Amino acid sequence: MPSLWVDADACPRAARDIVIRAAERTRTPAWLVANHALPLPPSRWAKGLSVASGLDAADDEIVRRLVPGDLLITSDLPLAMEALDKGAAVMTSRGEPLTADNIRSRVQMRDFMETLRASGEHTGGPKGYSDADRREFANALDRWLARHR
Repeated sequence: MPSLWVDADACPRAARDIVIRAAERTRTPAWLVANHALPLPPSRWAKGLSVASGLDAADDEIVRRLVPGDLLITSDLPLAMEALDKGAAVMTSRGEPLTADNIRSRVQMRDFMETLRASGEHTGGPKGYSDADRREFANALDRWLARHR
């Protein structure tokens, strides 16, 4: 059975809660990885994994443990690329799939936006995590779990 992996440092709490409920409901192992202890409810299926603080420590641990067929939930594009290379599926906490077909264009857009910000342009940050985002993520996760049982 595939496992769920969550890059929990930057994942909205509402999305983490959705993962925990889905793991319990479907009896799917879920790992929420962060560089600090996460407050998680007691669960047989969803576990927190604290790693040493440091640049990319959580990412490195996730990549080390991922196996083909697992699902990673992250918006970290370099981490997503590594996961895809290992044969894992990837989606964002908004339910958007990150695939070999779309990851390169997203990295290029991210790099372009960083260049704009470095030149003094105010590009704004990501939009807030809305109820629609929660629904989209929950639906995408449910569809993925249904396909991979």
